[in-house]
Amino acid sequence: MRKLTTISQLKDAAGQSVWIGCWLNGKRSSGKIQFLQLRDGTGYVQGVAVKSELPESVWESAGKLTQESSLYVKGTVREEPRSQSGYELTVEDIEIIQLTQDYPITPKEHGVDFLMDRRHLWLRSSKQRAILVIRAEIIRSIQQFFDEHGFTLVDPPILTPSSSEGTTNLFHIKYFDEDAYLTQSGQLYMEAAAMALGKVYSFGPTFRAEKSKTRRHLIEFWMIEPEMAFVDHEENLRVQERFVSFVVQNVVANCRKELETIGRDISKLEAIQAPFPRITYDEAIAFLQERQHEIQWGEDFGAPHETAIAESYDRPVFITHYPASFKAFYMKPDPNRPEVVLCADMIAPEGYGEIIGGSQRIDDPELLAERFQEHELSTEAYQWYLDLRKYGTVPHSGFGLGLERTVAWICGLEHVRETIPFPRLLYRLYP
Repeated sequence: MRKLTTISQLKDAAGQSVWIGCWLNGKRSSGKIQFLQLRDGTGYVQGVAVKSELPESVWESAGKLTQESSLYVKGTVREEPRSQSGYELTVEDIEIIQLTQDYPITPKEHGVDFLMDRRHLWLRSSKQRAILVIRAEIIRSIQQFFDEHGFTLVDPPILTPSSSEGTTNLFHIKYFDEDAYLTQSGQLYMEAAAMALGKVYSFGPTFRAEKSKTRRHLIEFWMIEPEMAFVDHEENLRVQERFVSFVVQNVVANCRKELETIGRDISKLEAIQAPFPRITYDEAIAFLQERQHEIQWGEDFGAPHETAIAESYDRPVFITHYPASFKAFYMKPDPNRPEVVLCADMIAPEGYGEIIGGSQRIDDPELLAERFQEHELSTEAYQWYLDLRKYGTVPHSGFGLGLERTVAWICGLEHVRETIPFPRLLYRLYP
């Protein structure tokens, strides 16, 4: 097997003759010169085949190439400031691996359903590749932030005997002779891990059987769920804003080329710097009512409400102190106002909605037992969770960030279906 150079490495091989393994992204010809647009997964480069400088067989091979044909190309690396990579290849030899016939995705416009049915091929497009590179940078930055701030990665189970927020919208399966569910959150398990390790986070897939077709919802998605012992509501918010700022600025620094490929307004991302503004639920309700939204105190916000609030800010905004009536059973009431809880949703700008939900957790064993009765939760299924308040309870807080919504916001995408390699939607389980 010949030694190959990747397109991303060409900058270190100027003036040298190298082989690359690649696919043909497209080509054009001016008669005696063929311009081959080549990609190898690490980037794109133009190969220039000049008829007068090549054996007839190599020239004919270049002429045979079809979209997405696979090949090896030998060429001399030349600096070319006008190209995306800053370099191009003067073609010297071509070895065809496979000539593709009737590649289904052509440069013409295709409908979303057509492209989603061919998602395995659509991933090869420059935009989809750029999104996946940005997603990978977001994941790397998430792990870097928590690793550098003293958190330990802990993996909660995907199969659970109960739910963190009730069994609605969960995928039910049989676990031998028992009932089980695909996890919708690892939070409760992370609370247990925090009592052992102090500061922890999980990073894994979650599943919600919501029959929703909105642009913000997936059936299978990835969640990042940190949990912190001896941390109150205020410190929880500070961690969140530092965390999100760090991730966004890493993407700006390391993925500028990809952001430009997808047409993202980078200046809007550069503005994402902590601290973030905060408003209470009460203030949000008053704000919406002043703008003629039909919403009353005690009702949860929908997408139009979140968008209206976010439009007033150039960075994420926290909405804090929601009514306890529609929030999860484990959220700690405000000691000064028990009808609201010490929680916050982080709403992304530009209409992308909630990307983080978090709260201080109830640490009082008696109050948590009361919540179990109010929500009609099984103490048998949750006895291990109640034990956390029985054996060394402490103030603690945490939050969950949805990866795909975050990718959609940072990339400026219309729909979350492009944020994950193979999306699972209400009516889509293929490919």
